[in-house]
Amino acid sequence: MKKLILLLAVLLSITACKNDKKTTADDPRAEGMELDSTETSNVKEVEKPKEYPAQLQAMFTAHGGLNHWKKMNNLCFEMKGKNGEETHTVSLPDRKTKIESKDWSIGYDGKGVWLLKHDLGYEGNPVFYHNLMFYFYAMPFIISDPGTNYETVAPTELDGKIYNGYKVSYNKGVGDSPEDEYILYFDPETNKMAWLAYTVTFKDQKKSDDWHYIKYDKWQDVNGLLLPEKLVWYNIENGKPKGKKMDVKFDKITATETMLDASVFAKPAEAEYVK
Repeated sequence: MKKLILLLAVLLSITACKNDKKTTADDPRAEGMELDSTETSNVKEVEKPKEYPAQLQAMFTAHGGLNHWKKMNNLCFEMKGKNGEETHTVSLPDRKTKIESKDWSIGYDGKGVWLLKHDLGYEGNPVFYHNLMFYFYAMPFIISDPGTNYETVAPTELDGKIYNGYKVSYNKGVGDSPEDEYILYFDPETNKMAWLAYTVTFKDQKKSDDWHYIKYDKWQDVNGLLLPEKLVWYNIENGKPKGKKMDVKFDKITATETMLDASVFAKPAEAEYVK
């Protein structure tokens, strides 16, 4: 068990999301965007909105609605990692990220993933971890990203209850691990997400049939969105979840329309980019 003094040091060293520099100025996504001179002034190509299966739409609606999610420009939360408390800050439009702990900081500034070591440094792969917990946390909305494919799966019994589900895969070149696959299981009565099955292919970039399971054990309302309060990882027996392995609780969650300034995610001078 952590000593009390270490716990206090962790809590004092974490910078809350609300202290990050923010701006409510014009959307930075529009900066530098100019029409090509060959384009006509009165004709503009409009991208066709992505269509989602009806049951998937129902799941988005049960969690506050996809349109409402897309209005949010930042997401912040705190959680206890393997080395203590971590503060995660995400710019939703461009997916820039920053994770802060007492021993290290990891960020993605749009150019690359950087690592800033403090006293003990970081054990693991920062590129793999920089958006890992955000991806799990932002379910089910995260699967609405471009380059995502959906396939229904047969009703499945998990931990004594039957759930409907969608298998999610990705087009080539999408994200750091395009070979990853997910299955989102949802309650057929409430349409709320209940389980996530996933594979990990970051290391060898090959399809895998080694499925891991997370139960979305508790939800909470965050600015009109139903987001996780706690995730529970399960042990696997005969390819199915069997018995709790570990859980992660999320605190101080915020999701707002405020645009975060690029300086929030900028690489500190002492940090190094990680290949």
